Amino acid sequence: MSPVRVRQHVNPLSRKYQQPVSLPDWTTIYDNPQQPLHLDIGCARGRFLYELAPQQPDWNFLGLEIRQPLVEEANQWRDRDNLGNLHYLYGNINVMSEALFQSLPQGCLKRISIQFPDPWFKKRHHKRRVVQPELVEDLARFLAPDGEIFLQSDVEEVAREMCDRLSEHPAFTATKEDWLADNPLPVPTEREIATYNKGEPVYRRLFRRSA
Repeated sequence: MSPVRVRQHVNPLSRKYQQPVSLPDWTTIYDNPQQPLHLDIGCARGRFLYELAPQQPDWNFLGLEIRQPLVEEANQWRDRDNLGNLHYLYGNINVMSEALFQSLPQGCLKRISIQFPDPWFKKRHHKRRVVQPELVEDLARFLAPDGEIFLQSDVEEVAREMCDRLSEHPAFTATKEDWLADNPLPVPTEREIATYNKGEPVYRRLFRRSA
């Protein structure tokens, strides 16, 4: 299958992306819906989870992406390989976070990754960035105790803002004060590989939810 073409950037605050979306019955999605769940927010084409899911069959994986054609394409790849621990979902996390988290099997949300989110450099566009205070609050409510949030970006300002917002919440503690030299996950994203190939740094940090 040739990759679908979509716009690189979409405005998450536009009316189109403010509408609620229907959520699936997770018992019909995953072979074992009670397994721990890794949610990748802003998964783009989903290749990161597509490679990770077969390596960790005792986890379920959910990729959330705001560009619907990419979700449809990723689920086609998932279906082709019959990966019963992987699913991709269309939606805007800053509109649907509470509904999504409430729909999941209780206590299953154990790991979240937000990797190379759109930086929205202009100050007036900062409200379009994904890690907003309301999302942090929902993460604190629904992430399982000792659950992890992994953040990384090739834009230091964006990485620092994400880390600051998590650090300001009493539920989250960084595992290390400095940037992590290595990715704790066994699969790099396409953007991560491209950044390293250009000889540029990646800013990453891992947070844990207090017990």
